[in-house]
Amino acid sequence: MHRTPLTLMTPVLTTLLAAACGSATTPAPAAVSPDTWVTVDGRAITKTQVDKAFSRAGDGQPLSDEETLAAKINLLDSMVLQDILVNRAASLKIEVPASEVDTAFNEARKGIPDETFKQELTKRNLTEAEMRDELRRELLAQKVVEQEVVAKATVSDQEVTDFFNANRAQFNLPEEAFRLAQIVVTPEREPQIANRTGNDATSPQAAQAKVQMLLERLKSGTPFGDLARDFSEDPESAPRGGDLGMVPLSAIKQAPPALRNATLAATPGTARVASEGGAFTIVYVVAREAAGQRELTTPGVKDQITAGLKARKEGLLRTAYLTAARTDAEIVNYIARRVVDAKGLPK
Repeated sequence: MHRTPLTLMTPVLTTLLAAACGSATTPAPAAVSPDTWVTVDGRAITKTQVDKAFSRAGDGQPLSDEETLAAKINLLDSMVLQDILVNRAASLKIEVPASEVDTAFNEARKGIPDETFKQELTKRNLTEAEMRDELRRELLAQKVVEQEVVAKATVSDQEVTDFFNANRAQFNLPEEAFRLAQIVVTPEREPQIANRTGNDATSPQAAQAKVQMLLERLKSGTPFGDLARDFSEDPESAPRGGDLGMVPLSAIKQAPPALRNATLAATPGTARVASEGGAFTIVYVVAREAAGQRELTTPGVKDQITAGLKARKEGLLRTAYLTAARTDAEIVNYIARRVVDAKGLPK
């Protein structure tokens, strides 16, 4: 079954969940509606809401009843975190203008014929109004993280200088090297998604559609690093904007042929696609450097160090902020308790 770029509606916070620890729960009240799966500071997230979200995020692959419920419980965790962040947005006076929701909505349906788009909405049990509201909540959660995490992960000139002096040898290239970045897309469900949107292609058709979407966004001027953070399925490089650092020419020559040829054929500032075994790598050549010692004044060195230090700080602050957010909330996970009590599927 062909998977369209409508998968962009997958909740943005699945990758954030991977960084957040589960919080302690309080004893469940004696009576609660079977439709209530979780409460967050008294706000209910229901089975109906989870079913709808699962339908929107699903890829059509057949799952057993146990696998389906496990997937829904995992998805529920991301919905809990989104609920916490959306609630915080109000106290932080963060809002999303209607124009931004319109832009996100139009981007999500870009390139999809109207009739196909309507069919996808129907298949995923979703109305346009519900899709817009979900996009609004995703944007609110993003803005909270950007304000409370990204904006506060700053790097001083002194920190950059100290790093360079302590790691000077790293900037002495014994041979020609390429500074590379990548976006990885696979046709299989990943055990861990570390990108900012939680987007994961899970079929060959979905992978091809996703790569085409990414190439179109690159052509339209979207920064490669932003796309890698939002969509790459490589848990190591996605949080760094796909950055692989400096890769020696000898290592590139030993890479699989498709990846090697794509890298060597690309000029600095351009990207090429390599495909092998149904998986895709969009490789971006940031720069091509001759052998020799780099100084802090060498073009690109300071920016490279700053980006790396900022990514480290942002990762630490993100983990701490999201962990604290969950810990500070009163979360009661009723469905998890029901599964444990039933030793499997609840009756």
